Amino acid sequence: MSDRLSVLKTYKLYVGGKFPRSESGRVYEVTDSKGKWLANAPQSSRKDARDAVVAARKAFGGWSGATAYNRGQVLYRVAEMLEGRKAQFVHEVADAEGLSKSRAAEQVEATIDRWVWYAGWTDKIAQVVGGGNPVAGPYFNLSSPEPTGVVAVLAPQESSFLGLVSVVAPVIATGNTAIVVASERSPLPALSLGEVLATSDFPGGVVNVLSGRTAEIAAPLASHQDVNAIDLAGADEVLAKELEIAAADNLKRVLRPQPVDNWTASPGIERLTAFLETKTVWHPTGSLGASGSSY
Repeated sequence: MSDRLSVLKTYKLYVGGKFPRSESGRVYEVTDSKGKWLANAPQSSRKDARDAVVAARKAFGGWSGATAYNRGQVLYRVAEMLEGRKAQFVHEVADAEGLSKSRAAEQVEATIDRWVWYAGWTDKIAQVVGGGNPVAGPYFNLSSPEPTGVVAVLAPQESSFLGLVSVVAPVIATGNTAIVVASERSPLPALSLGEVLATSDFPGGVVNVLSGRTAEIAAPLASHQDVNAIDLAGADEVLAKELEIAAADNLKRVLRPQPVDNWTASPGIERLTAFLETKTVWHPTGSLGASGSSY
């Protein structure tokens, strides 16, 4: 009989490509569906939220400036790594959501498929929402999508992994950078996702993962002047209203909470387009000759 003690995992935040503990030094207990202790998760402070915004803003130029094809490659690499760590995520999702191992495996496989799906959209969304516009005059008039900027994402509270990826992947696939507030009750899959991102090709700061009290972390993000948009997927009705009012101060884009009965259903492109701006360029075609031709 072995007397060896198991090595318990220390979960940390993921900010700017590094793994800091909470600035405040606080942690909180994470339990499974039956109340059994699983781990101590870092309890982020307002300072941690501000640090994550700085990291996301610093990463935005390089990430938004990368080609859509390159972003797709980077996202696909994450899917490869998730596939290799599937057993770990099955264990964490089963504990987080009180699922059997077989049901948790289905959720994890659907999550990996969802990540691949969004990776495939990176170089296609511009053809769907952009294009040439007919105008009455000698001009080319072209519209193309551009990322909004730094997006705060409140992950769904109940779907700890599939719901998380379903709201985070479309934000970064379109060239935005993200600050993710993990599910308060079930943050461990999100914190483990940060470990995958750290060892993939993602530049530090493109995705930043915070855990703790959702309301405490979301408040400074909603009012932060350098956050361009916020997804309120993980907020209840009361908190969502408070955050929407705070977000109005610098005219943030706000995606209100939308009930989702089945996260495995096809998500469509609504979340891809939610945090895109449209840039329209006018370019003269030159003087039209008698034959109607231009240069």
